[in-house]
Amino acid sequence: MRIVVGAVAAATLALTTLTFAPSAQAGAAYDWTPVDVDTDQGFRALDALDAKTAWVGGDGGGVFRTTDGGHTWDDVSPPGSEELLFRDVEARSATEAVVLSIGEGEASRIYKTVDAGATWTETFRSAEPAAFYNCVDFWPGGKRGIAMSDPVDGEWRIITTDDGGDTWEIADTSGLEAPGEVGYSASGTCLVTAGARSAWLGGGGTASNIYATHDGGRTWSSADSTLTPGEAGGVFGLGFRNPIQGIAVGGDFGLEDDGVDRAAYSTNGGRTWKNSTSDLGGFREAVAWVHGRTAIAVGPNGSDITHDNGRTWKPFGPAQTRFHVIDCVKGSCWAAGAGGRVGVLAR
Repeated sequence: MRIVVGAVAAATLALTTLTFAPSAQAGAAYDWTPVDVDTDQGFRALDALDAKTAWVGGDGGGVFRTTDGGHTWDDVSPPGSEELLFRDVEARSATEAVVLSIGEGEASRIYKTVDAGATWTETFRSAEPAAFYNCVDFWPGGKRGIAMSDPVDGEWRIITTDDGGDTWEIADTSGLEAPGEVGYSASGTCLVTAGARSAWLGGGGTASNIYATHDGGRTWSSADSTLTPGEAGGVFGLGFRNPIQGIAVGGDFGLEDDGVDRAAYSTNGGRTWKNSTSDLGGFREAVAWVHGRTAIAVGPNGSDITHDNGRTWKPFGPAQTRFHVIDCVKGSCWAAGAGGRVGVLAR
């Protein structure tokens, strides 16, 4: 999506430690702990493997990796990538990862490393001037993957891989007609997968629909997200904890303090969506499941938490804890934002 590039990348963000009590069911308090990277690049690409290992990608072509919980970071950026905007990273291990750069035409690229970033191979470069790739994800096992672009000729463009991202092919799809709709490259979560063959994508523009596939991307169906669409509004982040239960968050990135009707949830695999019964604290760019019924949404003016699968939300922490992207795994959450900011939320 063209209008989101660099929209808030120049913001100077401060991160402070915070504590909150999620609920009696959660059984523990959480703290945001700063583990910032020594760079001023803004981060919107993040993939966490566990409490020790995570990868982040930046708006200055940077890719960084930690294997010690964020105490130290290695700059493992692809050579000559300084002009690229990395907005999604998907890691299979501490040594293997795929990163997506966004932009019109050839600026949309995918790189892969299998040696912890010592070397990179460019495995995809868009040959379509009208394409603008936003997000990429993989199904369990890391072999089958999928990436999406803004609509080309009125239909979402999908590419898929069956070899871990070594090669990509344009998919022959049906059900993805979306004239006037756009994707948002805000957090690498406008396209997500779950289960063996399910995936969902969302966006905004003339409509704010969420598209679902349950056959690996061959056919798709659409549903109204209930989030308000607009030139800068719609669905920015999706999160499914299984092929049935999902959450969508978004809003209008020009109205970051407006949290009214900015979240929705699905209990039937995305066939239908219901608007959350309480509002978010503002515009949110990403959401991730922590454990059980608990999920966290993040955005440029703070964070929110739900303990009932997205039906109701409560803000937590000061507004200074601003992030663009969040990823949770094995009870721990990582988040990242502008100015090289990274935080860990561990049980």
